[in-house]
Amino acid sequence: MSLSRSTTFSTSSRTGSIRRLTPHSSAASVYAGAGGRGHASPSPAPPAPMAVAMGAAMGQATGLAMGQVMGNEKETMQDLNERLATYLEKVRSLENNNRRLEAQIRESLAKRGPSTRDWGNYWDTIQQLRDKVRGMRIVMGIGMPVPCRYEAELAIRTSVESDIAGLRKVLDDTNMARLQLEGEIEALREELIFMKKNHEEEVNALQGQAASAGLTVEVDAPQAQDLGQALAELRAQYDVLAKKNLEELEKQWGQQTTLEVTQSTKEVDTARSRLLELRRSVQSLEIDLDNAGLEGSLAETEARYGAQLEQLQGLILRGEEELAQARAELQRQNREYCALQDAKSKLEAEIATYRALLEGGEGFRWDMGDGTAVGLWASGWGEILTSVTLQGQIEGRVVAFSGVRPNLGMRRS
Repeated sequence: MSLSRSTTFSTSSRTGSIRRLTPHSSAASVYAGAGGRGHASPSPAPPAPMAVAMGAAMGQATGLAMGQVMGNEKETMQDLNERLATYLEKVRSLENNNRRLEAQIRESLAKRGPSTRDWGNYWDTIQQLRDKVRGMRIVMGIGMPVPCRYEAELAIRTSVESDIAGLRKVLDDTNMARLQLEGEIEALREELIFMKKNHEEEVNALQGQAASAGLTVEVDAPQAQDLGQALAELRAQYDVLAKKNLEELEKQWGQQTTLEVTQSTKEVDTARSRLLELRRSVQSLEIDLDNAGLEGSLAETEARYGAQLEQLQGLILRGEEELAQARAELQRQNREYCALQDAKSKLEAEIATYRALLEGGEGFRWDMGDGTAVGLWASGWGEILTSVTLQGQIEGRVVAFSGVRPNLGMRRS
């Protein structure tokens, strides 16, 4: 019994504490501050998380305390009252803290000013969409030019409109035939009604005549046929004939209508097939036109590159000719250089020999080995001046050198 009473009291205590720990104004102001606008929320604010947690902790602590002191309800009540007072003080302190935080949030929002929305995250998506649109425009511009495409679409539209006009004409003809058949049926029905009316009048006249003449006329002829039966038979024959004519007319009208509908359907199918063929032919012509354009561009490209190749080949040929000329000129200059080198070496040898002769005073003649002969003579050995003559052949030409030098040496005996 005590456990049940303690549990009931604990529940009511928790409920009372939670109700007292829900400061609506503070919670509403905190949520408004968190929104970043500084406006109070019109809906009732939920309880503060800290107060709820404290209420739950208080309930747990109350349950534990009640479990430990099950025998003494008075002490339990005092303990619970003390704990409740402690938690109420904490709640008041938390409310004060909430007010202080609310004031700080308002001050920070007032200093910061109204927040602006960041649209930078959408630029990537916008750029991707622009790239897609640009790509689609490029793809649409790769094919046929716009004037050619417009002319092709206009031709297709004209052909389709002409086909539609033809089908409308066929439909009008079918409607006219249907109206004509309906008029004929209506005329036949009126004729049938008129025939029935005439038949009834004739029957009535015959019945009147028979009634007026039946009592006064006496003939010795055999008994006549019953007039009513004859009229009934005649009426039946007329009814059968009229019904037969009506059935024939309806059958004929139905057959004609079916035939017209069949013909119209066939014409529509033919027009559709023709339209499909025209579309296919237009597509094939567009493909051929694209191929022709590509072939033309390919031929132009080949011609342009062929002309460039011919120019390059001409440049290569001219370069080769210039290179051959340069090589020939280089070979000629090389030969001349070799000849000059040979002449130089020969002249150096001759100069050396000439110097030796001048110093020794003797004559000398020798062969160069290639058909060239060189001779040196010195005269006037006893004179103060010495004349020197140099003769020879260089490269098949006779060359003579002569000169006089002073004899600075002693006279030779």
